[in-house]
Amino acid sequence: MAADQRGLSKGPVVVVGGGPVGMVAAASLARLDVPVVLIEAEDEPKTDWRASTFHAATLELLDELGVADQMHAEGLRVPIYHFRDRREGLVAEFDFTLLADETPFPYRLQLNQQHLVRMLHERLRRTPRVELLFGTRVSDVVNLPGGGAQVVAHTPDGPRELVGSLVIGADGAGSTVRGALGTGFTGFTYPQRFLIASTSVDLAQALPGIAEVNYIADPREWLFLLRTPESWRAVWPVPAEQNEADALHEDTLRRQFQGVAPRPEGYPIIDRQLYRVHQRVADTFRVGDVLLIGDAAHINSPMGGVGLNSGIHDAVDLARRIGRIAAGNADADAELDTFAEHRHRVAVEYVQADTQRNTQRLMEADEARRRAAHDEMRAIAADPDRARAYMRRASLLESVRRFGIGVPPGRSTTASSTAR
Repeated sequence: MAADQRGLSKGPVVVVGGGPVGMVAAASLARLDVPVVLIEAEDEPKTDWRASTFHAATLELLDELGVADQMHAEGLRVPIYHFRDRREGLVAEFDFTLLADETPFPYRLQLNQQHLVRMLHERLRRTPRVELLFGTRVSDVVNLPGGGAQVVAHTPDGPRELVGSLVIGADGAGSTVRGALGTGFTGFTYPQRFLIASTSVDLAQALPGIAEVNYIADPREWLFLLRTPESWRAVWPVPAEQNEADALHEDTLRRQFQGVAPRPEGYPIIDRQLYRVHQRVADTFRVGDVLLIGDAAHINSPMGGVGLNSGIHDAVDLARRIGRIAAGNADADAELDTFAEHRHRVAVEYVQADTQRNTQRLMEADEARRRAAHDEMRAIAADPDRARAYMRRASLLESVRRFGIGVPPGRSTTASSTAR
């Protein structure tokens, strides 16, 4: 037996990583009266702009957490998105309102992820039995022989060793927690890097007819264009041979935007990030009393906007199971093994499969395959039943209805996909 079957007897749950997934994990545990220590290497809550899409299945979970109203007040509802071709224009239009009878959130909510981090941080710092350790780096995590796990941390006040009943690694793609466990991270890295740049210019005026979310195929330079409350953002590939300084230079970015839509006044750049993109999944999401969620467990192409969302699903799924363990109402090993099995399957069968397919569809260079992909997208969009099935999968509703979120071991997901 790992975590004590009668509850959590070894101390609080330690969450390593204060990004959106770690914050959701901590807030979900606190809501269930589970004591939490959250460790974050940065001195302040993270301000990364990278992810900005929240899908219907995720909004359902965040609504239960009590943060969805504030997100909607600050975010942008986007029910329609386009699949386009850079040379031919619109290929297919998808309208999430087809799902209005299945979810109260039939749209994508566009809101940069740092706002969710801010909202949850403001709540957590006022929540009893929650300790926030910012500016603290973890150097090692070790499962203890008698159960629980030890975290070796370096705080602003010096070294500290924390013992937790469970440790959750939510510390991103370069996870120290995963590295300490020695868990493999199977998959591959795309040869080109991806660049995100944001501009205050309204691209809808520069490109009449585009949606607020657009996937644009091109064999040479595909594009992803989307609107957020603060700006319009573009994502495009950067060749391996182009150096980072040149790719991020103001003049380069302005030329890139001019290539998207010529504009005599030019394009002010308000944010930029260059990063490598991977399709990888940890060999296991559980080693003893240490568990992995979010990018520490699986990373993927951003095409589809599901990486952050699936990480939030990991966090809530695990928190619900820990809540039952803490209350003495569950077998710890059965709960934690079910988490690891289900979330690994979702990562492989949905997140990895769909994002890789989406990315390949955008960059396809073979003309016959490219035409076939476009014809398939048109056919899906033209058939309401196929379009509905496509959007259920794209919004992660399908995976949630199939596997549930935190459903107790052995219980059918058809009875409840939101089991506490």
